[in-house]
Order: sequence, then C-alpha cells, then structure tokens
Amino acid sequence: MPWRLLRFALNKKHPEPRMFTHHDKLKSSYDVVIIGGGGHGLAAAYYLARDHGITNVCVLDANYIGSGNSGRNTTIIRSNYGIPESVRFYQHSLELYQGLEAETGSWIMHSTKGQIWLAHSVTAARTEQTRALMNQACGAHTDYILPDEIKARCPQIDLSGGGRYPVHGASYHHEGATARHDRVVWTYAQGALRNGVHIFQHTPVIGLVKDGDRVTGVHTPNGTISAGIVLSAVGGHVSTVAGWAGVRLPIRTHALQAFVTNAYAQEFAPIVSSNDLVFYVSQTPRGQMLIGAEYDRQASYRTATSYAYLQACSAKATIMFPFLSKLRILRSWAGVCDVSTDFSPIIGHTGVDGFMLSTGWGTWGFKAIPAAGEQLAALIATGTPSPLIAPFGLDRFANELAMADPSSAGTR
Repeated sequence: MPWRLLRFALNKKHPEPRMFTHHDKLKSSYDVVIIGGGGHGLAAAYYLARDHGITNVCVLDANYIGSGNSGRNTTIIRSNYGIPESVRFYQHSLELYQGLEAETGSWIMHSTKGQIWLAHSVTAARTEQTRALMNQACGAHTDYILPDEIKARCPQIDLSGGGRYPVHGASYHHEGATARHDRVVWTYAQGALRNGVHIFQHTPVIGLVKDGDRVTGVHTPNGTISAGIVLSAVGGHVSTVAGWAGVRLPIRTHALQAFVTNAYAQEFAPIVSSNDLVFYVSQTPRGQMLIGAEYDRQASYRTATSYAYLQACSAKATIMFPFLSKLRILRSWAGVCDVSTDFSPIIGHTGVDGFMLSTGWGTWGFKAIPAAGEQLAALIATGTPSPLIAPFGLDRFANELAMADPSSAGTR
C-alpha cells in the first residue's frame, strides 16, 4: 500500500483535481493586476469577475495563497466598533460573511458565537453602554448586559477578576463570529478562478511600471505586465510598494502575536474581550483556547512570538478565567499589521493614476475581507468610491478628516 500511494503521488498525470488551476505563463497585459494573494486581493478579484464581468484580472503573490497575514490572524468577525463609519462598514462585511457559504457552496466554518466586551470600572461601563447604543443606531446588534447575564453566557468567567478587575457589565455583540481563515482565502481563490481570473503563486512583484505620473504595470522576475489598474493588497510591506509609485503613507507596521492551548473539554461559547486587561479569548472548532492581545508597541516585521508576550498574556487571561492555568500552550505565531495614524483603514485611490491600495487595517483585516473586496471591485469598475468606503480614503489625512476609533485602537 505505501508504494502504491507513493507511485500515485509522483505520477505527473495525477488524476486528482488541483485546488487551484495552474496557469503556465503570465500574459503581457491585464485589465487589473492585484498584488497580494491574501483575503483582500482575492476577494477583490472574485467580486470584479462576479459582479462586474471584469475577468481579465491577475493576482500575484510572492509566496503561496494565504501565506501572509490572512493565514496568521485569529479569525474573529465583528462590527461593534467605536465610530459610525466603521460600524456600518464592518456590519456589511459581517453580513457578507453570513451568506458566503450559501453563495459559494464552500464551507468556511463560520460560527456565530457572540462577543462579550468586559467593563471593569464605572467609566468603562459607561463606554460600553455608549458603544451599544451607537452600534444599534448604525445597524449592529449590540446590547449592554449585566454581570448575571455575563455569567449565564460564559460560566467559566470569574466576575471578581481576582479582586482587582471586577466586572461591572459588558457590551454583548450578538453577531460576533469566527470563521476558518484559510478556508475563506481558498473560497475566494476558487471563486475567482471559476470566473476566469488568473492567480500566480511564487511570483513576487519587484517594481512598478510608470509612464509619467501614471502606474501602467508591474515588474516580476518572469517579465513585465501591463495593467490598466494596479491594486496593492499586500500586508506588511505596503510602504515599499507605495514608494515605487511615489506615494507616502501614514503607516507603521507592528507584529500581532497569538497562541492556542491544548483542547478544553467543556464548551466555551462566546468570544470574550477586555480592554483593561488587553486580551481576548475564544474556542476553536478543535476545542483549543485561542488567546491574543494587542499588537506589539515596537514597530517590526517580526513573525515569531516572544516568551515575554506569552507570559504576560497568559497571566492576564488567567485572572478572568482561572481554568486556563490548567492548560498548556500548544503553539504560537505572529502576523504583521499595517496601522494607520488614526487606526482606520486606507482604501481606494492614492492620487496616482492607475494605482489603488487596501491597507491600514491594523488588527481588523480579516473581518473586512468580503466588504473590502466587494467595495474595491466596485471602485475599480466605476471609478467612484461608494459612501461605505469614501470616509476611508487616503486624502482624509491631507484634509484633516482623520477618524480615530479610540475604543478599539490597537486591539482585536
């Protein structure tokens, strides 16, 4: 049996269909070239083909599909943000996630869990009450709940907070959910391929082609490609790509670390976050406890975790959930976050003809994948940003229209 399996695997005429169609050669020109084969780039390609009939599209990734930040996040989907523009955008994205499995016929392991956002002081409780009211006004299903209901929804929590962080209440985001990150990426990739999009893995972009003040294509090790529009959807190195186009961005890149424990035998139903303790915890489909915190304050491209982080984050999590002290860390990882100066994304036109971008998502990029892809596709097809993304343009910084989200800055 082992020899038969090995011979089958090494057979070049392998009858098993590939997950992704392999295209042998780059074309000399495309209508749209997308740099970055993660969630945002592939979603944009999918919606361009599905909604606008633009199929002469090429997606280029320096590594394999989903190998960057799309494969290094913590899979939380929510819309309970602190400013109306963000709530409306992420609520739309959340709704697209809810219908994605039915739309594509692909299982993304979407699970609605609800998110509890803890308040450990009277001031924090007022903040969460305000968040709940503002969310409701903008279409997100968020309520303020008291400690008794928190305990009913999450029996494992210690409401005393070890005596130092007592729980006064929480905002409860009913539609908070999780989905499997790599399956989301694969779903959009397969959908784009079915609609005629070309995807090239292990094909880095090493420069942009410019004609005067306009970007007209990209350079790769396999040749130069002409393009009507170049969209940068990279995570972590966007400043380099934008620099090729002559665009300066108000972006800093930080590492975001997380880890999972061995399986916890009981059900842990909700996602629980704490701004005061700066951590969040949820349970994966395998029963493992996934724990994370805010991004590192020191800017870096580091994708390895540190002992100091694991120790500090574990200590904070066990204050609210003592049962975690009986579990062991199974594995840890880090991704990189492009963070704008007002903690809100930058999406759309750059001021350079032929060059658009999607960046500045901080720790919220996974939540935004469907809406960002859909809205970018519409922008490329029509040339006009919709009201949903118009507030997030790069020009807001020059026009003093920055949109700081103080209740969500730097976390989850």
